[in-house]
Amino acid sequence: MAQVQRMSRLMVKTLRDDPADAETLSHKLLVRAGYVRRNAAGIWTWLPLGKKVLDNVSRVVREEMDAIGAQEVLLPALLPKEPYEASARWEEYGDLLFRLKDRKGAEYLLGPTHEEIFTLVVKDQVASYKDLPVMLYQIQTKYRDEARPRSGVLRGREFQMKDSYSFDITDEGLAESYRLHREAYQKIFARLGLDYRIVSAVSGAMGGSASEEFLAPAAAGEDTFVDCPACDYAANTEAVTFKLTPVSAEHGAVEELDTPDTPTIETLAEHLGVPASATLKNLLVKVDGEIVAVGVPGDREVDLGKLGEHLAPAVVELVTAEDFEGRADLVRGYVGPQGLEKVRYIADPRVAPGTAWITGANKINTHAKNVVAGRDFEVDDYLDVVVVQAGDPCPACGTGLKMDRAIEIGHIFQLGRKYADTFGLDVLGQQGKPVRVTMGSYGIGVSRAVAALAEQSADEQGLCWSKEVAPADVHVVAAGKALQTELALDVSEKLGAAGVRVLVDDRAGVSPGVKFTDAELIGVPTILVAGRRSAEGVVELKDRRTGEREELTVEEAIARLTA
Repeated sequence: MAQVQRMSRLMVKTLRDDPADAETLSHKLLVRAGYVRRNAAGIWTWLPLGKKVLDNVSRVVREEMDAIGAQEVLLPALLPKEPYEASARWEEYGDLLFRLKDRKGAEYLLGPTHEEIFTLVVKDQVASYKDLPVMLYQIQTKYRDEARPRSGVLRGREFQMKDSYSFDITDEGLAESYRLHREAYQKIFARLGLDYRIVSAVSGAMGGSASEEFLAPAAAGEDTFVDCPACDYAANTEAVTFKLTPVSAEHGAVEELDTPDTPTIETLAEHLGVPASATLKNLLVKVDGEIVAVGVPGDREVDLGKLGEHLAPAVVELVTAEDFEGRADLVRGYVGPQGLEKVRYIADPRVAPGTAWITGANKINTHAKNVVAGRDFEVDDYLDVVVVQAGDPCPACGTGLKMDRAIEIGHIFQLGRKYADTFGLDVLGQQGKPVRVTMGSYGIGVSRAVAALAEQSADEQGLCWSKEVAPADVHVVAAGKALQTELALDVSEKLGAAGVRVLVDDRAGVSPGVKFTDAELIGVPTILVAGRRSAEGVVELKDRRTGEREELTVEEAIARLTA
């Protein structure tokens, strides 16, 4: 027997207007439909209807994780500093960590993710290769001190997440655990009704090697990804690569040019009458305090996020005016790679050996042309560091890439032995000797998935949930007075007895128009209306998504909904 929830007793307050601070569709509708309530910036209460949807998403995740043999645990959210200090993430996470002290002065954090703690749990519980492989997961509240929490539950300081971890003896075992999770994620998101893409990604502060994101395309998405219209390539913009292709060409000798008052690419290109793409932009940054130059074509921008990922865990920051003091080789606005002294030079692969550029001559008001990579200057490291643009060549087939916005709903990593090395996670191997364990890490944003579903499925009238996650299977509306209410309650009880989850609007003193509007806004997949033909035992069934309506007898409607 399923629950019959009467709206006359349900704590739900719907709103006709959008909240003043709401920017995204999901933020507006989840608040208006009475699913969530804001407590503070990035901190939300899940009200009864919202908690049902959140729990349904968790149930789907839990069922598919159990199906691949993962075991559920629950770790604390309040965690000691020491494990995160050992992994260096106490510092790497920076201001994103919520840090606190107890009354004795011991330092703690609220967990943003739990690699360290899971590693220590397995180290304590597992001693032999015979105990592996093992996959553990939890569905738990996580905390990140976002600088600008926004978009409702899409980007909060407190959020629900499923994080799981695999532990294997061999790299082949890790690859198998990764495959199992990848397939489980595909089943989870298909069951939830999400449109999603699997894209190549970077690991960031998580560490590790192989990494893929599951992205739900949506206008409200904070992630940008690219996909190829000609092949199946897709990637987060931070993971897009460009092939390094040396150029064979004859170039003249380096020639200095008088270029007064041209410290920017724009002023230089205008002065010389050349496209910005013919110039070489040299951005100076500090990497752990040391000045580093980064070269990219003049018509492109350096993606500081990508640069930071490449150089992590080093800290990357822009230079200041003070950094030029005492450095005669660094002429602000006129830096060229051919005259740098004791400065590491990083370049995008587009600055390939054999390419010629107009760039700074390391003299005030002076530039140089025919400066050739590999002839006049050497590149210490080639890294993909430009901001990706629509039309950039696909790394797989060369076709121009398309760009779209998306919400990250899942991320999977082959961590390898990063955390096992940190904490000495060894087991006794088949040969009787210690063997280092290899790990995988796999996350799903449970509360974020609720918002992603709202973004993708809502229409002009309101939310439109799939049956798998909806707070009820049927929304019964009593569109009238005593007779309609009596019929609505009778039908609801019979449906509930048959295992159908019912939300019945039996509110007295509320007009049919308001009830219909609320039914559309709340978004249960099927709406049953006890209206003008109630005396004849006839009700109306409406499909919330398609809007299709059909009049049936009560018996036919119950048979249809319980089939």
